Amino acid sequence: MSSTAPSSPQPSPAPERVGAPAALGDVTASDSTLRRFLHGLPGVDAVGLEARAASLGTRSIKTTAKAYAIDLALSMVDLTTLEGADTPGKVRALGAKAVRPDPSDRTAPAAAAVCVYPDMVATAREAVAGSTVKVASVATAFPAGRAPLAVKLADVREAVAAGADEIDMVIDRGAFLAGNYRKVFDEITAVKETCGASARLKVIFETGELSTYDNIRRVSWLGMLAGADFIKTSTGKVAVNATPANTLLMLEAVRDFRAQTGIQVGVKPAGGIRTTKDAIKFLVLVNETVGEDWLDNHWFRFGASSLLNDLLMQRQKLATGRYSGPDYVTVD
Repeated sequence: MSSTAPSSPQPSPAPERVGAPAALGDVTASDSTLRRFLHGLPGVDAVGLEARAASLGTRSIKTTAKAYAIDLALSMVDLTTLEGADTPGKVRALGAKAVRPDPSDRTAPAAAAVCVYPDMVATAREAVAGSTVKVASVATAFPAGRAPLAVKLADVREAVAAGADEIDMVIDRGAFLAGNYRKVFDEITAVKETCGASARLKVIFETGELSTYDNIRRVSWLGMLAGADFIKTSTGKVAVNATPANTLLMLEAVRDFRAQTGIQVGVKPAGGIRTTKDAIKFLVLVNETVGEDWLDNHWFRFGASSLLNDLLMQRQKLATGRYSGPDYVTVD
């Protein structure tokens, strides 16, 4: 990774793609062609995948490179609150923290986004107004994804109308595991169309429920074929969330998809990434698998709110040579 300080996030270009790219249009012509393509993808060598992920996780990053990695990771965090007890006050406080993670140090980068439920989008929009921080909203019956399509699309329309820059949708895992790939494809396409030109679409797979690496590879391609701007591991609401191995597999998928279509798709591991050491391991995966083109918060995010506090603590340690007390950061 370069040791140059991360630049301020640039405004996101308006999303344009809906549906399969021209290079792979025939693949999605019917349920049978889609199934044939997904099951024709190379099988995943589980042992090799996990060994490579573990090996990359042993890389040691020191001094200026570590300082760069910490600031880069800070700029990639989607600061999230997705609880039934969320209040406008809590969302405003989270927005303020996203805009200025460390009030005592104005050089600390802002977070990438604040992620909330659709009914809190307007409040979050006000809280981050005038900053580079995006507003993301989970939709489509998060986290289970079990609702009629009309309900899911209404959820998306409400969030977009309230000012969401990004929509994080969940797929119907039951349909995918039953082999109903066309239903999943059509739902993603419909959500992408509902996002319009104003919101990017992150598609959440809930990889912990998909059982096999082969399924994760298939669903990654399915999501990208349907128009995902980002593919995301998890909701953070199940036992198994982001892991180095499943994230590595998704990074390989976006690399291969761009090689075949010319279209770049982002990746967001979410859930279970809590420490600076964890975050740096994931950044090494990005750098070694897809390269610097993805080392930017337009193309890579962390869905890990608790991570931000540890990044701030480690940043302070590098600057002063000592750890601050537990009251140095806010408890969200």
